[in-house]
Amino acid sequence: MYKLFFIILLVSFGCSENKIKLPEETVKKDSSESKINTPDNSKPFKYAIAVYDCPVLNTYKFKDVYGGKSGSALQKSKSGLVKPLEFVAYPGTAFEILDSIKYDGTLIYKVKTDEYPIILEGDNLYIDSRFVKLSNEINKPVEKVCPSEEYIYDYFDKAENSFYVWGANNIKGIEKMLEYYPPSGKLNSEDELIWEMKGLDCSGLIYEATNAYSPRNTHQLVNFGNPVEIKGLSASQIKSKLKPLDIIVWKGHVIVVYDGNTTIESAHSAGGVVKKDLFSALNKLMQKRSPENKWNDSNKNSFVVRRWFKE
Repeated sequence: MYKLFFIILLVSFGCSENKIKLPEETVKKDSSESKINTPDNSKPFKYAIAVYDCPVLNTYKFKDVYGGKSGSALQKSKSGLVKPLEFVAYPGTAFEILDSIKYDGTLIYKVKTDEYPIILEGDNLYIDSRFVKLSNEINKPVEKVCPSEEYIYDYFDKAENSFYVWGANNIKGIEKMLEYYPPSGKLNSEDELIWEMKGLDCSGLIYEATNAYSPRNTHQLVNFGNPVEIKGLSASQIKSKLKPLDIIVWKGHVIVVYDGNTTIESAHSAGGVVKKDLFSALNKLMQKRSPENKWNDSNKNSFVVRRWFKE
């Protein structure tokens, strides 16, 4: 049995050149969940490196989120969002392995990554072992480079009308999701997009547009780049100060200035990526939120403008 389990584990990682140290397993009776404990005489791998676009959840119960009891249900909030998905890590993203859990036959890693320091829901991050390779070393992080303005605008135009998917930053989706978590029945068109993570949330739009140069969620974007002073100004005055690719942001949503008269955003209320009139968007926003020069958590009903793009 030990040899058979070793072979299965080796194949599942796709890393035949690595010498995998097999952890001992303590299984709870009548449960699909088991904790992976590491023997004192073994040396576990420290890191996992994404080899595919890798879903990062705030729960280890992947099959409960993508399948559920029926095998074809999504774990949605009352608003219809799959909030266990935090973001999708691009290939090459490095994770530090904190722990391992075997859930419903799949090895899940509890991890942390510099790429996503703020967790929006829950307390921890988890990845499916099949999306990564293992290593005891990671390369020194390469300094992120912002793509050209032409590249970003080309992406925005391609992304327009993409579906809104909470936690997603992939307009092409993740085919491996249907392979690793095949639904037991036919999905409707929207659920299929969500299952494949084929879409974008608000910060996911700019994250993919910039090849992960920008931070992944709005809690970071409120301090990204440099502040634009807008406090006390009217919508028309703010509009006159904005430059293309400035972001209008608060903890919860981000809108990108597309040009002098237009915005682009991925909004759940709009169903996905849309372009809007800039002045109308500002005017509507200022009916509920006040403009501030810098973000302050004590004034949550506010918004800021950040200038991050350098030509």
